[in-house]
Amino acid sequence: MGLGAFARAHTAVFTEDAMLATGSADWGIIGVTQRSDTVARQLAPQDGLFSVAERGTGAAPLRVVSSIVEAISGKDRPDAVVDRIAAETTKVVTLTVTEKGYRIDPRTGSLNTADEQVAADLAGRPPLTAVGQIARGIQKRARSGGGPLTVVSCDNLPGNGELTGNLVRAFAGALPDAESTPLLAWLGQNVTFPNTMVDRMVPATTEGDLAAVERDLGLRDEAAVVAEPFMQWVIEDKFAAERPAWERAGALFSDDVGAWEAAKLRLLNASHSMLAYLGLATGKATISGAVGEDAFRTACRLMMADDALPTISLPAGLDGDEYCGQVLERFANPALGHTTAKVGSDGSQKIGLRLLTTVNANLETGREPRWAALAVAAWMHHVASTPASELNDPLAAELQAALPAGRTAEAVVPALLGMRSIFDPALAANTTFADLLTHWYRTIDIDGLDGLRKEIIHG
Repeated sequence: MGLGAFARAHTAVFTEDAMLATGSADWGIIGVTQRSDTVARQLAPQDGLFSVAERGTGAAPLRVVSSIVEAISGKDRPDAVVDRIAAETTKVVTLTVTEKGYRIDPRTGSLNTADEQVAADLAGRPPLTAVGQIARGIQKRARSGGGPLTVVSCDNLPGNGELTGNLVRAFAGALPDAESTPLLAWLGQNVTFPNTMVDRMVPATTEGDLAAVERDLGLRDEAAVVAEPFMQWVIEDKFAAERPAWERAGALFSDDVGAWEAAKLRLLNASHSMLAYLGLATGKATISGAVGEDAFRTACRLMMADDALPTISLPAGLDGDEYCGQVLERFANPALGHTTAKVGSDGSQKIGLRLLTTVNANLETGREPRWAALAVAAWMHHVASTPASELNDPLAAELQAALPAGRTAEAVVPALLGMRSIFDPALAANTTFADLLTHWYRTIDIDGLDGLRKEIIHG
């Protein structure tokens, strides 16, 4: 579920590699698009085949991936999605639907049953939300005797498996008693939701990428994806039924997924967001261009070393300094063309997990989150300086409504701190954090790139 570039360059590749390693052809992926049917339309005339072009040091040759056996437009054929989830031959459902695809109520952390689309799914229409499709698919599976099922989230959310399970159970619990009682009982005995951590940089495919693939392949591939050579998948070994031998493809099965997850969210993802918003504020179109700015690279390194690493427990086998250096080198890969606008999208859904956890952890121990505050201030500046029609964020309307007429640091910072769907009251009232945000916002807004260089490098 979620057949975007990342799922094709990550889950589909891991699955094919697992089959190649074991000599088994028993597995295949039924891909479901969510908001757009574009990928389903691209893959259908190609029998599900697509190519992966790696870019950067250590890149493998162009490859054609064959693990997708069917592509369905979820918005056009929701009943077919439910049927495939219910089918006895289906053993695993994976999700790559981005943070906003989970329809979470930011105030409760549970399913937003007031969401118009969720409410319609609960009312009995053919489900269009990811959680609704999974719940209805499991409901039909329970009634038809489809057997146990594992649901695997592949999105950047802490405790993503546990969260997904809670959302599916919340959907089931919101149904009439005659439906919810048997469904919740069957869920509890037959469905598992392992936590995972995924990592691979997969930018949006450009027309230039398609042309390059066509030159190498000798055929036009409308569904081609471009990715860095690096690929990682850490999975909690909690499966209700059979699964592909992903460990043979390099996946790591671990009981400490949370530590891997925290490291990625608060080191890699946090730095990605920092570079995006600093880049957007200073005219850097790509992440590689932003990390190529010495001051921004230094700010990322300091945020990871001074703010994040002291407040997280690293998983066994992961060297923090080495990992941070690797993150910056991966960001510097110019062949990926990862844009600051794309990485900076949906910021209201991302900064809490990536940055505010680090901010809170430092404040709780009396430390000043100087560098994480810079990243949050850069996000605030992006929100305040982007025209309402161009702000790519699910809370764009609320953010614009909260902004004052004047866009100075002294006006914008308290206004956005008042957004309870993003900042909790205690954090919003913390004067140390507010002062840091005001200082950095003012530097970005008034002094620009030169001021940032001076402040970051020389303090």
